[in-house]
Amino acid sequence: MSLAALAAMFSTTVTDTGQITLPEEVRQHLKLTSGSRVEFVIDEAGQVKIFPLNVAVETLSGILYRPGTQPASLIDMDAAIAEGVNDWA
Repeated sequence: MSLAALAAMFSTTVTDTGQITLPEEVRQHLKLTSGSRVEFVIDEAGQVKIFPLNVAVETLSGILYRPGTQPASLIDMDAAIAEGVNDWA
C-alpha cells in the first residue's frame, strides 16, 4: 500500500505511562508486527517522523538531509572523532 493511497490522518491517545496504540493502517503501512521496533526522529522543521527498524539501512539514506549543509569528508570525520577523544582525555 503506497503512502499516496493512504492520504489520511490517524490519531491515538497517549496513556499515563506514555504509551500509544498505532492505528492498524499505520502498522500495516510500516509492516509492523508484535515486537517490532520503531524509531522517532524530530526533523529540523520540528516534525516528528516514525521509522520502522525492520528495514534495510540503505532505505534510510537521506532522512536527515538538511538543505545547504556540505557533506563531511572522511578526513573531517576523523578530525572530529580525534577532537572528541581529546575532550575525554
